[in-house]
Amino acid sequence: MAMPVLIIGRSGSGKTYSLKNFKADEVGVISVEKGRLPFRSDIKTIKVPKDPTEGQAKDAASVNAAKYVWIMKAILKAKAKSIVIDDSQYLLVNELFDRTYERSYDKFTDMAKHFRDLIHFINEMEDEDKIVYFLHHSELDTDGREKTKTCGKMLDEKLVVEGCFDIVIYCQDHKFFTQANGVSTAKTPEDMFPLEIPNDLKAVDTAIREYYGL
Repeated sequence: MAMPVLIIGRSGSGKTYSLKNFKADEVGVISVEKGRLPFRSDIKTIKVPKDPTEGQAKDAASVNAAKYVWIMKAILKAKAKSIVIDDSQYLLVNELFDRTYERSYDKFTDMAKHFRDLIHFINEMEDEDKIVYFLHHSELDTDGREKTKTCGKMLDEKLVVEGCFDIVIYCQDHKFFTQANGVSTAKTPEDMFPLEIPNDLKAVDTAIREYYGL
């Protein structure tokens, strides 16, 4: 099975910048929102289309469901073994805004299920060498720790996004923190990393592959 990895942090903390040491053929970047990298590089990004159905869907719910299918297909087709979903929180945020005028609670159920199903899809992929990184904004939880930013209580109270990942890294001030340490919901396997490391996703990718023998 493939491996999803979660990188959380505030906007500008250095999550996307951490891709800088990858070579162009080593990583594939799926951009949900921006489409450009914050440094000069030959790394190519592909942008999630606003409407993958090309106008065939009749409602916002179907369009947003199609975005997840589009991402899954892009991950399967990618030649690179390291894939990045940049600004993955906008999958939730954009669906929330697209469905603003729907009064039913069903939209929050859909949002949570779409996001959970994407994580499960990666966990169940047969390509064991493929690692998919979710670069995701963080927010404070009720205990004052930085956690995954979500929309709605279902992902927070019923699922707990971090629970779907074996590796969660917190990014702050262009540094990676690999354990909770009372500040975040970060977690990594024993002896994989020291507590604080540079925000170098290429080095993280190498360490993960060496640890698991990928």
